[in-house]
Amino acid sequence: MANLLIIGKELPDSLDIAEAFSVNGRTVFSSLKPGADFANFESENIFCAPTNRASAISAHSFLLNAETKIQTIDEYLLIFDAPYFQSKFQSDNESEISLASDTMINNYLFFTSEILKRLTQNKEPAIVSFLLKTAPTKLEVLQNQSKINVLPTSNIVSVAQSAFIANAENFASNLQEHPYISVLLSKVPYGTDQLQNDKEIGNWLCSAFDSLKNSKHNQNLKVAATWNKVGTKVSSGFNLFK
Repeated sequence: MANLLIIGKELPDSLDIAEAFSVNGRTVFSSLKPGADFANFESENIFCAPTNRASAISAHSFLLNAETKIQTIDEYLLIFDAPYFQSKFQSDNESEISLASDTMINNYLFFTSEILKRLTQNKEPAIVSFLLKTAPTKLEVLQNQSKINVLPTSNIVSVAQSAFIANAENFASNLQEHPYISVLLSKVPYGTDQLQNDKEIGNWLCSAFDSLKNSKHNQNLKVAATWNKVGTKVSSGFNLFK
């Protein structure tokens, strides 16, 4: 059994991944979409609470809430779903920039800072995973029109996607000072239809987490900072998605 915290994709949108982890022996605590009724999603192994993406204090309170409900958290999953965000922020209107920045950039910065503080205080083994479901930029689409059959992201989603990558890689650099932390960077390339199913992605992540926990070797910085394509082998050696 393990306790997992999901950040970045809220219930009910994160339900498929939450259920995949629950079936694989995890107790899950996820953020809840504003206005949603937690009673519709909470179960024996899935719990949730709302959080204010624009507030560092809210990130701190959310973690305290999770620890009160499920006690020790030993797995963290931060999800950046670019196609999902693109459906929310399709234009680059100035009126959307502040909300988009809070939702897709500041929220992750607040949580990674708070998570690192908690892990540094506790010094207990934990896995911190960053999952990126990518979407192409306008430049990528223009340069590869014959190969990319996907609409490009708006500028703000593209910028936020790059920020998420930088945040994840910088978090991985903490490994040298905090050897009790394991980091998994995972990417779902755009246009990969068989990898769009969140339950399948969740099952792969569960196996990846288990592999990290069962590894006899300490994770090094090169491995921690390497992006793994979901469904393929990671450094600890396993393969899913037959």
